Amino acid sequence: MTNTLDQQCIDTLRFLSVDAVQRANSGHPGMPLGAAPMAYALWTQFLKCNPANPDWADRDRFVLSVGHGSALLYSLLHLSGYDLSLDDIKAFRQWGSKAPGHPERGHTPGVEVTTGPLGQGFANAVGMAIGEAQLAARYNRPGHAVIDHHTYVIVGDGDLMEGVAAEATSLAGHLRLGKLVCLYDDNRVTLSAGTDMAFTEDRAARFEACGWHTVAVADGNDVEAIAAALQAARSQASRPSLILVRTHIGYGSPNKHDSFEAHGSPLGVEEVRLTKQRLGWPTESPFLIPEPALAHMRQALARGQNAEATWSQRMQAYALDFPDLAAELQCSLRGELPSGWDADIPTFPADAKGMATRAASAKVMNAMAQRLPALTGGSADLDPSTKTALKGGGDFNPPVTQTDDTQGADSGGWSPAGRNLHFGVREHAMGAIVNGLAAHGGFIPFGATFLIFSDYMRPAIRLAALMKLHVVYVFTHDSLAVGEDGPTHQPVEQLASLRAIPGLTVIRPADANETEVAWKVAVESRQRPVLLALTRQEVPTLDRSRYASAEGLRRGAYVLNDANDQPPVLILIASGSEVALILAAAERLQSEGIAVRCVSMPSWDLFDAQPQSYRDGVLPPTVPARLAVELGMTQGWHRYVGDRGDVLGVERFGASAPADILLREYGFTVDNVAARARKLLTGMRSVG
Repeated sequence: MTNTLDQQCIDTLRFLSVDAVQRANSGHPGMPLGAAPMAYALWTQFLKCNPANPDWADRDRFVLSVGHGSALLYSLLHLSGYDLSLDDIKAFRQWGSKAPGHPERGHTPGVEVTTGPLGQGFANAVGMAIGEAQLAARYNRPGHAVIDHHTYVIVGDGDLMEGVAAEATSLAGHLRLGKLVCLYDDNRVTLSAGTDMAFTEDRAARFEACGWHTVAVADGNDVEAIAAALQAARSQASRPSLILVRTHIGYGSPNKHDSFEAHGSPLGVEEVRLTKQRLGWPTESPFLIPEPALAHMRQALARGQNAEATWSQRMQAYALDFPDLAAELQCSLRGELPSGWDADIPTFPADAKGMATRAASAKVMNAMAQRLPALTGGSADLDPSTKTALKGGGDFNPPVTQTDDTQGADSGGWSPAGRNLHFGVREHAMGAIVNGLAAHGGFIPFGATFLIFSDYMRPAIRLAALMKLHVVYVFTHDSLAVGEDGPTHQPVEQLASLRAIPGLTVIRPADANETEVAWKVAVESRQRPVLLALTRQEVPTLDRSRYASAEGLRRGAYVLNDANDQPPVLILIASGSEVALILAAAERLQSEGIAVRCVSMPSWDLFDAQPQSYRDGVLPPTVPARLAVELGMTQGWHRYVGDRGDVLGVERFGASAPADILLREYGFTVDNVAARARKLLTGMRSVG
């Protein structure tokens, strides 16, 4: 049953959304018409938030994974008292409005994550629930529940069809994330047709098989039944919940009710009028907000302020009893770095044999982790290969009980307080989950896999960059030097593809000391994700008494050395493992009397951010003879070598063979680099 005031509020949400879409002549009116009752029940009876302080640490997190229904979210935010004006809603999808076509984190107060690519928000919510569980297990003490909130997400049919949602569903059930509650807008219609065309599985059975609690609500307009289902879900301490709410897309529309035509196009002026008429809503006043509805919805302000004040009192009491823990928690929640966080990070002595940069990364990570409690993450079943396990950090998993017979014999130490996350072979979900951890706050999350499998994660990486999230990707096995595993595991085009993502800092360090600095940059880069591309094979640790300091990595590219301090006539440029190769080739060329400059360029992004004067100092315009060397596609390198330069790269897939054979066959030898350089100089002289 729904009382009169409830109905007025629900219809206010519906028609604010419909009017916004109609004025924009663009958008998705069907979802708000059908899903408004479930959103209303959640926001008025359960959601713990403070519209006056959207970033309050212990708020419940709400994610609209079905992001095309953004008009409904904006209506909720405005009516609840967030800093989103009615004028913003009237300017829905227009330049400069706080109400863009899909929700964008950092653009609209109250929007937790950027959604729209379906399934991503659902997996983000899993990450947020993991974040709450881990912080609660690490910091709460008897009588001091300072971390205690839920994560709610509304999903649609499209979300549940996406593979990333299937991955995240499986992991969330395994992890028993009892404070994760998913409302499923079960309207059985997608953009092009009814779900009977492509999606007929038993959704509840699928989730139950993954360890979820499920409950169905037969009537999506029954607020009491929805509230009862939410209450039942909140009582599930050890299972996430899926509430299947049978809704109707385009509810109330005489001609588009239950039709895919209501999905992604405005109803039309006449259909809007008819829909309002059918639901008993005034037809002459667009953007109507009845005063009783506004007053009722705005009670969220007082509730939120009281909830935050109560929490602040709990935090004060907690700080008195556990001052060190409280200070550590607050520092992490604020996104600050603790004093001395980098004090134990090692530097590495010169070593001709050296070590793989993945091995150097492991040493740096474990040194940082001792003083940086926010560092949390894991790999897609590849810890032994990516070297990303935090020793002594514990494994995040539900505690093993006497009734458990599904865990391995060595699982007794598992705990929700653990900092090592085990994602299983679920790269896409891993990417979206670490995004959720970063958006939740309190973490510097990382996700690790082989560079080749970044392809599985690309949508999540792109969204991390769009949201400016502080996430670190640790991608190892970065080139053909993977060797015998062959072309399926050898990245060729991945670096070029990832460098094309705006706002993502890609760093490919040359040796152990560049890796150390790269990690510092990653930790310090609070407003953007950072990707580290690391080697499987050993690379020399450069003698920094002979070559420039690895601190030059902070500027993206730097001069390693010049031949006898002479003005260079040739510049060799490389990233990663190929830096040692150009240094060896330079020695040969210098023995022939050629003045060579060697430049390490681990990060295009960092270099491009430098002043033009610095960039010209590293790559003087007066030296057009430039050869770039990298074990990947040449695409993009020409901006640095110029029209008269050359690039030695990989323009075809790899092969299965030992690494040294592959490097020889693909031309990554001292002989070939020197020959390409001589040819370049000869061409310059002939032109001159």
